[in-house]
Amino acid sequence: MAEDEKKEGGLPTPVLGGIVVVVVLAVVLIVMSQGKKFMPVVPGTEAIDFTLPDLDGKEHSLSDMRGKVVFLNFWATWCDPCKEEMPSMQALSEDLKDKPFVIVAVSIDKDSPAKVREFVEEYKLTFMVLHDRKGRIKERYKTTGVPETFIIDQNGIVAEKVLGARDWSDERSLTTILDLLENGPRPKESYMKKKG
Repeated sequence: MAEDEKKEGGLPTPVLGGIVVVVVLAVVLIVMSQGKKFMPVVPGTEAIDFTLPDLDGKEHSLSDMRGKVVFLNFWATWCDPCKEEMPSMQALSEDLKDKPFVIVAVSIDKDSPAKVREFVEEYKLTFMVLHDRKGRIKERYKTTGVPETFIIDQNGIVAEKVLGARDWSDERSLTTILDLLENGPRPKESYMKKKG
């Protein structure tokens, strides 16, 4: 082999170039695959499936609720805005109990389920309460705080994302939910359009 084809240290230039290309491609593929991990969950995207225990330890999966409008709410017992929002969520649950609608309230409390149960009993909540004690689902949904709510359509697509507390007894807050219950899911692209 000619001396000009060798790099210092004895590796042929074409081999060294091949190694560099393979490393660069590997880095690009890793970055591209990780990019999806860090994408926020926003209207028009598929809701991320998960399985969490309720306060009795029974496991529930989001995918089991397909076909219903899902009100996915992240909250905590120490959160004052959550405390303000809970009564209107309970009223909403009661008002829509005969509809294909379900509230899934995911507590991010690190405390034991007993602490969360105390809160549930104090506020007389009858909707589904799940416990994300390790915060894994909260992280997957990229929540920025509590409360945070995702309205998910019957096909499992996020139709609306609500940051902060809302009065769910106010009809203006229910526009997306009532539209989905009355008219069914829309094409996911339509959820991405900014509301006026």
